Amino acid sequence: MLGTHDKSSFTLISLLITKALAQSSCSIPTSTAKYPAPSLASGYTARIIANGFQRPRSIIFDSEGHLLVVEAGKGITALTLNDAGGSCIGISSKATVIADTSLNHGIEMSPDGTTLYASNSDKAMRWAYDPKATKTNGNATILVQGMDNSDHTTRTILLSKKVNNTLLISRGSNENIDAIAADINSGHSQIRSFDIGGDTNSLNYATEGTRLGWGLRNSVGVAEHPASGGIYSVENSADNVDRDKEDIHNNNPGEEMNFHGYLNGTKANPDVQGGNYGYPNCYAAWNVSEIPQAGTLQTGSQFEIGDTINDKNCSSPIISPTLTFPAHWAPLDMKFNKAGSVAWITSHGSWNRQPPSGYLLYAVPFTTSGEPIASSNSTNSWQTIMSNPDNTKCPGSCFRPVGLAFDSKGRLFMTSDATGEIYVITATNGTGVDTASIAVDGSDAGGHSGSGSGAKTGEASTGGVNLALVCGIWALMMFFETG
Repeated sequence: MLGTHDKSSFTLISLLITKALAQSSCSIPTSTAKYPAPSLASGYTARIIANGFQRPRSIIFDSEGHLLVVEAGKGITALTLNDAGGSCIGISSKATVIADTSLNHGIEMSPDGTTLYASNSDKAMRWAYDPKATKTNGNATILVQGMDNSDHTTRTILLSKKVNNTLLISRGSNENIDAIAADINSGHSQIRSFDIGGDTNSLNYATEGTRLGWGLRNSVGVAEHPASGGIYSVENSADNVDRDKEDIHNNNPGEEMNFHGYLNGTKANPDVQGGNYGYPNCYAAWNVSEIPQAGTLQTGSQFEIGDTINDKNCSSPIISPTLTFPAHWAPLDMKFNKAGSVAWITSHGSWNRQPPSGYLLYAVPFTTSGEPIASSNSTNSWQTIMSNPDNTKCPGSCFRPVGLAFDSKGRLFMTSDATGEIYVITATNGTGVDTASIAVDGSDAGGHSGSGSGAKTGEASTGGVNLALVCGIWALMMFFETG
């Protein structure tokens, strides 16, 4: 017969078993992938909640919990989730919000959930939005235009949570090495902010708004730190770069994380807002040992390319990156957790490197005051969370992450455009990752290091862990029964 203490322990164990069993089973049909199962860092699991999308890019949750997905070349689709808790999530219904084949990446939502924003290569627009019906009302209002390029056609948009009615737009270069971007008045390769309050509309990108930075080749991921309000971006740097007639493109230049100051009038130290980040003449070093005439260069230092080389041309006032990542990773989105202690970043992966690299989800730890923990010359400033087990199979047989969105439970949702999928990433116990502690390890810096433990693609990887947990708890129960 059990004593009082034993009864309490038995009750606790019963609750643990119930929870473990709930986490280890999922009645929602599983979507499967046609490529090898991704690898996951210890403590994480990933599950495909739906597939069959047309190049899913950026995503955002509306105020009613619908997941809105930009399908490039198709429009915006609203997904109603079938949520059984943890990673056990499916799609109960889909609805077309906007049918517009020109939409290709950008999406935002007003704080009250009644205005939807989206972009194409030339314009940023808004619509009145009904989150209960997942419908727009009326025609689009053009907010900003004059951004069309022949290359780098995505226009990332970000609505500031710190300064009302302020919309940030990132515009990339017209080609790999875009000479026009060297003209500050061109509007090429810049991030600008616009006051969209009242009836203001049809602003010209190159001549209106506030310039947050120029010389930014293609900064697709843009984020606002939730505590400090600091603006950060992640930049896709140049391909096929040589220096002193020597090909250095495989491991240089590095991809960049850049800081662009604040929107509320606070001055950065040094004051970087509106400054020149170097492109198309200056680039961030990643592997210095492969750069001719490297001199005193280190990771993150700006170096010059062209017919003549003088790296002094890339020193102040040219702004060096806050952090540098391996060449050709192609970071496409950046989302801070609520506390601002982690920046989650997607790496779409390389096409201009052998062996291929990137194709992963990684996380960069920040101080809560709004700065990366790692130094600017660090080569291990991140932790790889989710990656492909064999990058030599990429891009044909692997996931290629793009958009990120946290839900109200701290679970992280992620698109893979090339494979038409949406993932959910959680802790192995089914909870969100919004409060996850990140330890930098720089894994995958040389292509792929096999970081982390494997997780079965398309299924919650908690099953095996929870089975062991259940068995252990059951053994304890037998001890109490017979002890």
